[in-house]
Order: sequence, then structure tokens, then C-alpha cells
Amino acid sequence: GAYRETLALMKEVGVPALALKRLPLTMEFPGHLSLRAPHWPAPLHLAAAIVTARGLTLADRVAIARLALFLRRNTRGGIGGTVGELLATHRQTPAAIALLWGPLCVAALNTPVSHADAQTFANVICDALFRSRADSDLLVPAVDLSALFPDAALAWLGERGCEIALGTRVTAVAPEGDAWQLSAAGRDRRFDAIVCAVAPFQVAALASGIAALAPLCSGLETLAYEPIVTVYLQYEAPVRLPFPMVGLTGGHVQWVFDREALSGSRGLLAAVISASGPHLELDNDLLGTLVQREIIAALGPRPAPLWTKAITEKRATFACTPGAFRPPNETAARGLALAGDYTASRYPATIESAVQSGAQAARALLRQLNP
Repeated sequence: GAYRETLALMKEVGVPALALKRLPLTMEFPGHLSLRAPHWPAPLHLAAAIVTARGLTLADRVAIARLALFLRRNTRGGIGGTVGELLATHRQTPAAIALLWGPLCVAALNTPVSHADAQTFANVICDALFRSRADSDLLVPAVDLSALFPDAALAWLGERGCEIALGTRVTAVAPEGDAWQLSAAGRDRRFDAIVCAVAPFQVAALASGIAALAPLCSGLETLAYEPIVTVYLQYEAPVRLPFPMVGLTGGHVQWVFDREALSGSRGLLAAVISASGPHLELDNDLLGTLVQREIIAALGPRPAPLWTKAITEKRATFACTPGAFRPPNETAARGLALAGDYTASRYPATIESAVQSGAQAARALLRQLNP
């Protein structure tokens, strides 16, 4: 819900509001925690959610409130270290870490608590929970991800005369006087400016011959990456979960999504395992078996799935650790800007930070072209 620039961009290109299901902040960990925020103004909705949550002791609630108040008072920065150190400093209980702060950290930063940047985590918590109640809502896709934004964006651009070349690999970019030469599909073309919106580990292949960008390439080489594994389980009969997004604890899986409740895919569950861990050593069949066992342990007996499918993005996001190299959008090479969720931002690698980065890259080039 706090993805304000993303939602504005989706609206501008014509994505219908029904493409997203808006749900109040809810955290369901079957047998461990049930937390739901009422439709009250922020931060009262968060206070009510903590007070009425089932599965927390008084000590857990006091610890959560202590850290929440600290984060709210320190929205301007200055929080150093890792999330793990932040939680230890503010005496968070094991349950508060396992059922609230830990899942939120891994979901948002895709980086283990022990390594995740505390300031970026604080930015996410403050902007999601303390600005307005709507910011804390969960917006869950009710359509496939292509229909959620890219299809509408392509149509919007096409209506405005933009040339779109899909499936076309750019092999080189090079400065040419006051302009840029771009090589793609066996031909060279000249442009006034370029936005380089590839993954950070792909920048060097394009920019290696540009002397002004050598320090940038060196900095990007220092970035580490974290994976995301999604395991799909298809059952013969419909599957009912207590909530469309259910959290698991004590195992490998962090979240299970009910795809039938969200998008009508009958009997389909999607289990997400964020960040690195021992699960990366397992093949797809073993991953499917492991996920099925953890779902049964949390949600009770259910038949074996008809099939399972694991999709692993080995470098899904950069590791959001303290001091990670995050370059500005404007580069040392005039007319070339970077865009991506890894560039300098208050946020970790999220859709919102990518959208903000794209807008900032465009503004930077417009300033250069039209001083």
C-alpha cells in the first residue's frame, strides 16, 4: 500500500483498480500468530493490531511497541548496523522476531536479519505503518504480472508513438560526440541519451569500454545478491487457507499464497522462500516435497499435489546490507543514466524503488538535455 509512485504510474497507464486486491494489514501464522489491523487512522491501527493480536504475550507486545516508538521517532535516518543488532538493542523477544520483525525484514529486504541494513528496514517500516492506514494495506495481484503493469505500459507507449523493440539484445553502447551509439540486432543507432535499466551485474558488459564509468563498474562488482525461490503446488481439489497470504515459521518457507483465492487458479498454492539458505542445495523435486511437508505441519493434513514446480531466481535482488554500493542515477558519462531498484534509494530492491529510480533517471537526463 505504500507504493505510492508505483500505484500512480499504474493508474496513468490505465491499469484497472480491480487488478489488485486491497486487504488490511494481516499476518496469519497458523498456530502461532493472528494479527489484523482495523480501519483506523495510523498509527492507531497498528497499536490496535498489536493489542488484539492472538499469539503474543504481554512481553512480546511491550517489546514490539518499544521498537515501533523508536522507529517512529527516528524517521530522518542515523540508524546504523544490521537489523539483528537493532532488534537486540531494543530487547525484542524471540516471538516478536520470529513472527513479526523477521518476516517483515526478509519480505521487504530479501536479506537475512543478521545481515540486513537497519536504516533501510526502518525506512520501510516507517513509510508503511506510520504515514497513513492505506499505506499498510496489502495489495495482492488478482491478475498475472504481465497484465498487472507491463501490458498496459506497452499499450500506453505505443499509443504515443514510441518504438518498442522486444527480444532485442543491446550488445554495446558508446559515446559519439555529444550523443550515444547503441548496437543492437546487428545495427548501430544514434541517440541523444540512454537510460541503462539492466540488472547491476549486466552494466559492466555494456559500459566496460567507457573510461568515465570505470569506477561505477568497480563499485557494482562489490554487490552481493540474494535469491528468491517460488514453489508452486497444484492440488486436484480446491485448497482453503485461513487468509490469501499465510506465513510459516520454523522451516524454510516464509509465505504461502492461495492462488485460487487471489486469481481463480483452482487448487494452486505458491510458496515463497526468500534470501539464501540450505534449501538452495536441493533439487526441484526435493524442494516440492519439503514445501509440502511444511504446509502439512502448519495447516494440517492434505493430499499430495498433482505436481510441483520450483522457480529459482538466483540473483533476484542485491543483498541490502549496511554500506552496500548504491550509485546515483546520474553517471559520470553525460547523457547516460542508470535506472533500477539497486540505485541510491531509501528503499531496498522493490518495485517502488525501481519506479522511483526510473523517474529520477528521466529527470536527470532532461536536466542535461534542457539545462
